[in-house]
Amino acid sequence: MTDVVIYKELESLSDKKIGVATLNAEKSHNALNLAMIQSLLPQLIAWQQDPAIALVVLEGAGEKAFCAGGDVVALYNAMTHQDGVKVGAIEEFFTAEYQLDYLIQTFDKPIMVFGQGFVMGGGLGLMAGASHRIVSETSRIAMPEITIGLYPDVGGTYFLNQMPAGCGMFLGLTGASINAADARFINLADFFVGQDKKYALYEELIVTKWGETCALNHQKLNDVIRKFEVETLNMMPASNIKPHLELIEQATSKSSAGGIVDGILAIESDSKWMSKAQKSLAHGSSITAHIVYEQLKRGKEMTLADCFRFELGVSVRCATKGEFAEGVRALLIEKDNAPQWRFDTVHEVDEQVISQMFEPVWQDDTHPLKSLGK
Repeated sequence: MTDVVIYKELESLSDKKIGVATLNAEKSHNALNLAMIQSLLPQLIAWQQDPAIALVVLEGAGEKAFCAGGDVVALYNAMTHQDGVKVGAIEEFFTAEYQLDYLIQTFDKPIMVFGQGFVMGGGLGLMAGASHRIVSETSRIAMPEITIGLYPDVGGTYFLNQMPAGCGMFLGLTGASINAADARFINLADFFVGQDKKYALYEELIVTKWGETCALNHQKLNDVIRKFEVETLNMMPASNIKPHLELIEQATSKSSAGGIVDGILAIESDSKWMSKAQKSLAHGSSITAHIVYEQLKRGKEMTLADCFRFELGVSVRCATKGEFAEGVRALLIEKDNAPQWRFDTVHEVDEQVISQMFEPVWQDDTHPLKSLGK
């Protein structure tokens, strides 16, 4: 069997090593499955505790994608099992995924992610929490869960709320694809490095004399990446978000999910990017639209750990009471691209349906993520 994640420890000029983890599912654009997650968790913990490891690099096999999302087909199979919804399998996947995302978010050593190609959904959950997030001219980043009846999880409750006014709500509702310039502008990336400099950057990591403290190695990694960034910044594409920022902020300033959706759909622009975002919103799940609105409103005051605990409950509810299965069926199983959503518009959604999505699944002392932190 092929290893789902390939691990290497590169020797540097000092007595320190660089841990490299490569998601190894190139044909599926490195879609994140449970086996990958269960492999990465203990390895990252081991590297965090190993004094010989100065930093960690997380990458995807091939050039087309870092990670194009989670393995939602496996979740679909659990949701549509002949013996009924396999809640245990759904809970197991999301619990492990969020534990991994939280570990990356709180990792003390530098973690560098080279986010080339597709970085979507679960892949963004891995990249968003890294200390050194690199994008290139090929990066295509999105949280397109509204198209499958889920919502932007994997820490989206936290990081979408850290963006410039309105951007998190807009991206969560539309699933709009963003480029490298956008990612840097909204704080989903730290550096831009041209795709053709990736392996030269890796070579530079090997010849760097890493220090004894995490703080020093964070700074040394900054210096190495900036050297390559300066050489390739002219390759960075123009932002799609910046020209629309005022319109996005106005549209998302309304005080209801329906008002915000109407505001986004009413934006007048000649941009193909905006038009595609509007079409995705119009075609997506109206239940998801309400979830995103509530998610970001409730998440403003939550800690990072509480965001993941909150999301685990909502994700299980989406699988057991929501439209997740129908969305995956239409987009990835039967591929008819004609989901039969329960409500035609966001204004028709029953408030009780939305309330169910946020009902606690566990008590605090039995929550699967109770040990994450405060």
